[in-house]
Amino acid sequence: MTERRATIASRVGLHARPAAIFAKAAGAQPVPVTIAMDGEPAEEAMDASSILSLMSLGASHGDVVVLRAEGDGADDALEALAGLLETDLDAE
Repeated sequence: MTERRATIASRVGLHARPAAIFAKAAGAQPVPVTIAMDGEPAEEAMDASSILSLMSLGASHGDVVVLRAEGDGADDALEALAGLLETDLDAE
């Protein structure tokens, strides 16, 4: 399993617009991706392509999250998604 940590850069965290943008990008990846707050067990990870899961995660600006995926293309998928999280999607 491939894992990547990312710091939430959006001013409002993963709510509304940033969550929608991220969920769409996660759903477009060739592998299923999960997301969890840093320090939570892997069993608590949620579907990264679900807007409701992202919003219920409660990730705020500056929080660190862990993205996980497995399979062909997992490294590239996590790198692309981490880049989104580390961008202020509210400013886009």
